[in-house]
Amino acid sequence: MFFVCIAAPLLLTALCLGRGYLRFFLFSFGGMGSCMLSDYVNTFLVACYDASAFNATAEIAPVVEEVMKLLPLLFYLAIFEPKPREIKSAVLTIAAGFATFENICYLIEHGVENLEFLLVRGFGTGAMHIVCGAIIGYGLAYVWQRGWLRAAGTMGLLGTSIIFHAIYNLLIAYEGQVQYIAYALPVASILLCTVGNKVVKHIFLKPKSTEQ
Repeated sequence: MFFVCIAAPLLLTALCLGRGYLRFFLFSFGGMGSCMLSDYVNTFLVACYDASAFNATAEIAPVVEEVMKLLPLLFYLAIFEPKPREIKSAVLTIAAGFATFENICYLIEHGVENLEFLLVRGFGTGAMHIVCGAIIGYGLAYVWQRGWLRAAGTMGLLGTSIIFHAIYNLLIAYEGQVQYIAYALPVASILLCTVGNKVVKHIFLKPKSTEQ
């Protein structure tokens, strides 16, 4: 029901804006749909293995969520064979849609009594999914162009994103200041990568001055 309420106005907006924006909305729907399905799969696996809340958070959820986020991207890669730049934008949009829907579900479940914590969690969780998406997306933009590396490279990137996600969830499982360290970790990762990317471009891609 929540998915329909969120997706309906976005779908109408996509129809009004035209085909140029349709891909963005479709990937957003893919991310939100992956989040919804992940919740069902997590619940099923927790029931099957009789897992505790801690084990579900640190062991089951990272694997399920990262695999579910990867599935719509693999479908896009297999059917449309996009360019590397399109792969990056697709996976980041899927990750953003996933994080948005997850934050909405958390807000509905826990209410808005602690607004400060919700803001910190919203940025932290969103950044975590973006970092995991960037790991897979930027990596696939390279390995997908090399047929011999596709399978092994995809599994390696998926494993890396699962490990980062698991570390984040493991820190979240502890209360107190450790939680805030977890929320700051992906945000700091994004900031460092952004600054580092600009520095590298400035140093190595700086246009050479022409001699007079």
